[in-house]
Amino acid sequence: MRHLLGFIFIVLIFSCNGDRSERNPFLQEIGFRFDLNLNLPEYSPLTNTGNAIYVDNVGVGTRGAFVINIGFNQFRVFEASCPNHAPNSCSTTELSGQTAICSCEDYEYSLFTGQLLNKPEGEGRFYDMLEYRATISGNVVTISN
Repeated sequence: MRHLLGFIFIVLIFSCNGDRSERNPFLQEIGFRFDLNLNLPEYSPLTNTGNAIYVDNVGVGTRGAFVINIGFNQFRVFEASCPNHAPNSCSTTELSGQTAICSCEDYEYSLFTGQLLNKPEGEGRFYDMLEYRATISGNVVTISN
């Protein structure tokens, strides 16, 4: 009985792995912190649910970031570089309402979820947008990684 319990314990230890996600080989995860003061005109669209902005300040992500107000004082932030190829001249996605569009392949991504909306048929691994953290304190949204 004791050997059986020991075997089960060993199996449980080796089968538990908290990180099952595959890292995106095209994007580096760059550390940064940037504050968005919602009282400033350039960030004030974020005071309304469903509005998104592009933050292209130096040091924010690889190619900037998209920030969207998803309602109930919550925000989501995604890397602006297309996650399905290495950064190049056309890989910075463009804001189009509540989606981001990559002009290289016309991939479209939801800014509410970060998911690729028009996944090509066929085999191959396709990545959703790289998400960053967003916290709010008063009228300041802090985005970071």
